[in-house]
Amino acid sequence: MGQRQGETAVIFASVRNGDDAAGYDAAAIAMERLAARQPGYRGIESARGADGAGITVSYWADDAAALAWRDQPDHVAIREAGRRRWYDSYRVTVCTVTRAYDWNRA
Repeated sequence: MGQRQGETAVIFASVRNGDDAAGYDAAAIAMERLAARQPGYRGIESARGADGAGITVSYWADDAAALAWRDQPDHVAIREAGRRRWYDSYRVTVCTVTRAYDWNRA
C-alpha cells in the first residue's frame, strides 16, 4: 500500500447487476490503465464479492487530481455506460487520508 497520508482517496462502493460481464471487465481494465496515466494518480485497490457488491479505492495526490479524474472525458463516458448497463447502485465518497499503515505476515 505504501505511504498514503495526505492523499485524496475516492471510495467507489457499488452493486453490479451481473449483465454484460465481459463488457464490464473490459471497461474496468481500460479505466484502470487510463487512471494510471492521469497526473496525480497514486494507486488503486479493489475487491468484489460473489453477490456483486464491490469496493474500489483510488488514491490521488490531492483533491484537484481526483476532480480531474472525475471529469476526464473517457471516464465520464464509461461512468454513464455503467449507469445504463452494469450497476444497480453505487456510492462515491471522497476523503483525505490522515493515517495509513500496513501489516504483512513475514
